[in-house]
Amino acid sequence: MTQRCSDAALGRGDQLAGTATLVRGFLLVEHPGPWGEVALRDARLPERTAAWLRRQVAETRVRILLVRRPNARPGGPVRVFAVRTGAWCETALLDRIEDVESVDVGAVADGRPPGLEPWPESLVLVCTHGRHDACCAERGRPLAAALASAAAELVWECSHLGGDRFAGNVLVLPAGLGFGWVPPERAAALLDGLSRGLLDLDLMRGRATLPMAAQYAEIQLRRDLDERRTDTVRHLGSRRDEKDVVATFEIEGATYDVRVRTTLGAPVALTCRATRDNPVPRHEVIATTRR
Repeated sequence: MTQRCSDAALGRGDQLAGTATLVRGFLLVEHPGPWGEVALRDARLPERTAAWLRRQVAETRVRILLVRRPNARPGGPVRVFAVRTGAWCETALLDRIEDVESVDVGAVADGRPPGLEPWPESLVLVCTHGRHDACCAERGRPLAAALASAAAELVWECSHLGGDRFAGNVLVLPAGLGFGWVPPERAAALLDGLSRGLLDLDLMRGRATLPMAAQYAEIQLRRDLDERRTDTVRHLGSRRDEKDVVATFEIEGATYDVRVRTTLGAPVALTCRATRDNPVPRHEVIATTRR
């Protein structure tokens, strides 16, 4: 059997930090599955609704995911969430999945709440989209079950998140905190830490609100300062300087410039279903300056 992409990435020593996909807004639509290879094309959605969802992705760039509770069964009302990454989350309970077409996805794209009910809790998403990549099923489903055992009210399985080789993949919304290679035995500790405002830096991929180089800069700066508290690091901005990205952060009144250089390694198959090889990015902190 061909080696799974998660095992191959672990064997190569791929970097986990700085790999979360930058996404400004999400629409999550409850659907028990099956999701097929491409969720918005292959899931058993009403044809008009599926076309409407695909059109919203193309027109607004809002990321639309199908979600379900672990061990979900078909039938009943449909929960939807509108999320501005790093800011807010709203929700509605719909009678039919077709009613999702009434949600103002353009508002989400513009950073405006679409007028649903505020949702005060975190959403813990676990990619279990096995038809898209086998690793997401083999590693994601046991992880989703372990997380649900610890906090069932927070946990949802979701369709393709990105970064299949980092399965089991977790995304915490609305904060936008991404984690990868999370084993089921560390699920309870991850949730416990988050509930106390602490990050597991060994499992952290990055913040979905930041470019990847800035994600890496934040994680490495936190490591250098031994700073795990969720809300103490504020990103002030990033700029390109020749080959590098300089990300600026504020921590308790001090300002840090972190210079990151990204290089590309040899092309490899990055996912289990890859039809072509792609280079593996690798980040390196060149300098950190306090000012």
